[in-house]
Amino acid sequence: PKVVFQPVMCQHCNHAPCETVCPVLATNHSSDGLNAMAYNRCVGTRYCANNCPFKVRRFNWFNYNENADFSFNPTQDDLGRMVLNPDVVVRSRGVMEKCSMCIQRIQEGKLEAKKAERKLVDSDIKMACQQACPTNAIWFGDLNDENSAVSILRKEDERNYFMLEEIGIKPTVSYLTKVRNADEAIQDIEHRAPAAHGEKHDGEKHDGEKHEDGKHKEQTEKEHA
Repeated sequence: PKVVFQPVMCQHCNHAPCETVCPVLATNHSSDGLNAMAYNRCVGTRYCANNCPFKVRRFNWFNYNENADFSFNPTQDDLGRMVLNPDVVVRSRGVMEKCSMCIQRIQEGKLEAKKAERKLVDSDIKMACQQACPTNAIWFGDLNDENSAVSILRKEDERNYFMLEEIGIKPTVSYLTKVRNADEAIQDIEHRAPAAHGEKHDGEKHDGEKHEDGKHKEQTEKEHA
């Protein structure tokens, strides 16, 4: 069997079903076109998780902000603290968590471009997953800029598609189908029917002679009897 990996983060849908069911409006659309979270407003009803077709929202069960010493695993204090991002506020137990599309990096990139009095370019912002990917399989950019890398890929590459776009949620994240250039001989072997008892894949007996209809079957039954 062939294995295909498809990372699924928050799709930041333009018609996000999670936004319509939140009773306190803790999840909403930002001016950047992202599905944002107001953690200090979230009361943890988990309605958004139930209504998310991608199931990418998670409930926070932990009290990291009240456990500076990580007493639940004191032997790994220093290592455990490394998971805490200094640019992101640690949320308390009882709120919904999801991919924010690294909003802290977006804001930092916008600020640096503003101070330099220039427009944003693709290299100004790089998401954490994009930075960690060793094969450069994840791209991030401004969809309103027709010259950005993601805009060019969507416009020119016919392999581009969206997950669950048929239900009308209009996700922002898109994917490219995998190109498969397998050898035809290998494909023939993979799809060939398995050999019968006493046969090899080329339809010969163990001694190399061709099987005669019915004889091999009768002989095999007698031997087994």
